[in-house]
Amino acid sequence: MKTKNLKFKTNINCSGCVAKVTPFLNGAEHVASWEVDTANQNKILTVSTQADTDREIISAVENAGFKIEPLGDE
Repeated sequence: MKTKNLKFKTNINCSGCVAKVTPFLNGAEHVASWEVDTANQNKILTVSTQADTDREIISAVENAGFKIEPLGDE
């Protein structure tokens, strides 16, 4: 299965927030890697995944207590 990069606008805005969301994203089944650009005003989360949908990622971030909305894939 091909890996794709999904981008999301979030409110994950500091290293503490990244630490809080880490176990949720690392525990998501289809997530290969991820990073948050906290310097970007939209706090862009980029996820490398093999999943067919972004539902699992959105759920993981929301379960960690953060807002997230898809920006589309590359």
